[in-house]
Amino acid sequence: MRLAEQLKRNQLAIISLIVALTALGYNTWRNELTEANRTVRTAGFEMLVHIGELQRITYLAHYDQDGVGGNPRKGWAEALLLQDLSKLMPVDVHQRTDELLGIWEDNWAQLGQDDSAVMSVDTAIDNLRMDLLTALAELD
Repeated sequence: MRLAEQLKRNQLAIISLIVALTALGYNTWRNELTEANRTVRTAGFEMLVHIGELQRITYLAHYDQDGVGGNPRKGWAEALLLQDLSKLMPVDVHQRTDELLGIWEDNWAQLGQDDSAVMSVDTAIDNLRMDLLTALAELD
């Protein structure tokens, strides 16, 4: 009976402890989620910048046949950077980035010569952009 008596006497303290531990657990979980979202958001915005740059390089290489602005080495650098950044993103964005890299690999040499090459790269860029924007919109 001694334990039951002490529990009854310290009921308020026990409830306060439970509430405090629950609040601490929730706060920790929420902070982790917020930090994860911040990482995804920052990587996503950076990816949008580099997607635009890859598209610009593609157009310069194909339509303007600009060997400086449309240099394929610049395109490779952008595509590889996108792949690195995509590792911080949800799986579907990462997969779409791998798809873009494969399409870039298959088509970069035909830019300026074959319209299907620019269409393939452009479609892959648009698909990645749409998946990326969707992933950013779904963040908490």
